Amino acid sequence: MLDPDTFTSPDSYDCALLAAGSAIDAVDRVMNGELDNAFVAARPPGHHAETNRAMGFCLFSNIAVAAAHALEQHALERVMIIDWDVHHGNGTQEIFWNDRRVLFVSLHQFPFYPGTGSFEEMGGPDATGMTLNIPMAAGFGDEEWIAAFRRVVAPVADQFQPQLVLLSAGFDAHADDPLGGQRVTETGFAAMADEVLAIARAHAGGKLVALLEGGYDIAALEASVETVLRRMSGERRDKETPLSEGRFSPVHAMVRAVHAGTWKL
Repeated sequence: MLDPDTFTSPDSYDCALLAAGSAIDAVDRVMNGELDNAFVAARPPGHHAETNRAMGFCLFSNIAVAAAHALEQHALERVMIIDWDVHHGNGTQEIFWNDRRVLFVSLHQFPFYPGTGSFEEMGGPDATGMTLNIPMAAGFGDEEWIAAFRRVVAPVADQFQPQLVLLSAGFDAHADDPLGGQRVTETGFAAMADEVLAIARAHAGGKLVALLEGGYDIAALEASVETVLRRMSGERRDKETPLSEGRFSPVHAMVRAVHAGTWKL
């Protein structure tokens, strides 16, 4: 028992190595052109694990390992990590806090576990603005989450121009999830996947690696993962999801104010 949420068995270390290794393998296959994109369906998840601390069901930060591998082994200069798990990716933030090569954008319920992810957490002195948190109030749904992508995530990506996009794909923002307090549906996840894919196509030649994070209602998790896999496999919707701000406008205003010196929003 590493913390109240994180338990291990004799095989946990090996399983965690395989999960992190699968993230590396996916990056290699996408960067080498073997795959257009990849979805890593591995456990344990990773985005809560910090440099020297396992927590929140996570042993190693799989997505941080993937990003570090892309930077060092594929000589990339700009990697964008998008995290739409309902819980803030504190581990990803901590690991790349002062690294200008990595833009970390997190949409998450706030205040909520693990207690991090406020507007004002923007990165270290050498990477101010490279951490961009979008705290979502309890009860937000498809409208607000899609608005966050279109009003904040996409414009920032256009300015950063990532060479690779990594996605922490948690599905605990689903309306049926017992741990979250959001109201996102499969339609919302499909629309968000389209937004992430559009960013990857516009700036990274379509290079996208998604890694499974949270999701605690099995039926909701199954349906949501399937709809994202369909989007990543090239299936197109009949029509675009209409843009509606919902209750996102105050969040947008706050993000814009906090990051006025870094990003045009």
